[in-house]
Amino acid sequence: MHVPSLIEKKRDGGELSSEEIAQVISGFTRGEIPDYQMSALAMAIFFRGMSDMETWYLTKAMLESGQIFEYPPNTPPKVDKHSTGAIGGKTSLVLAPLLACDDLWVPMISGRGLDITGGTLDKLESIPGFNVNLDRTRAIKQLERIGVFMIGQTAEICLADKKLYALRDVTGTVPSRPLIVASIMCKKLAENLDRLVLNVRFGKGAFMKTRDKAQWLGEAMLRVGEGTGTQISYLLTAMDEPLGRTVGNALELAERDSRILLSTNCSVLQEHALEVMARYCLRAGRRAATFHRQPPLPDFPPGAGASSIWLQLR
Repeated sequence: MHVPSLIEKKRDGGELSSEEIAQVISGFTRGEIPDYQMSALAMAIFFRGMSDMETWYLTKAMLESGQIFEYPPNTPPKVDKHSTGAIGGKTSLVLAPLLACDDLWVPMISGRGLDITGGTLDKLESIPGFNVNLDRTRAIKQLERIGVFMIGQTAEICLADKKLYALRDVTGTVPSRPLIVASIMCKKLAENLDRLVLNVRFGKGAFMKTRDKAQWLGEAMLRVGEGTGTQISYLLTAMDEPLGRTVGNALELAERDSRILLSTNCSVLQEHALEVMARYCLRAGRRAATFHRQPPLPDFPPGAGASSIWLQLR
């Protein structure tokens, strides 16, 4: 494989084959392709884009750079959500424990902040001693115990994405839509889910600035997920202002406390979390109407249970 030739091919608008993409990702993961060549290829992809098939090949190659979660038989449905980056987006911190209260397993592999946005892992690490680097064995044990884990990519999971994610952040290629799609979907597919809800943000506080671009991204992720066996849906969220009242890792963690969420001052965050929850039920055909009652949180699911689960997260 001659990497400069592949860079030139994409620079000139050519389409990379499955074999070419697999070789590039494998070589980059093993350290055989230097950062400067991968940066050049990422920039070529940024300007030239990728077809749906190329994006799927990239997602698949990044997924196969690590291992896929496997679960014990006869365990609850596995669900997750992913939100594209935005300032003040903290839904995962609220949603994951709530879903675990509803007899669901939430194996959440999260990312760090890109560009101007904050990542779930960055927020979690503002808790002294919080470990986002659980290996698969410890993560599964925690899932069996409390129904949720929230971790980052490890050496076992999507290693190619972990390396490329960091490279994009310092090379001006964060907004590349094919790279966004592949990065998100390889992590979500590695979770081996039954259901996935994608929350695509747009506006002044997100790196997707317009609704049209956000809708394109949502549809692209749906196309990549077709045929994987995972039920996938997406919703669009305007982020011209933060969800809730706070911005900043530690402040957002404090805000997710159930006592604050029950306050009317946080109704935007509360309603958004419940809207995402309703998507899981609509896909599963059960209890969707429950989430549209007022007031929603005191009735279902029990806030005390979610708080207990949150306190047991490691």
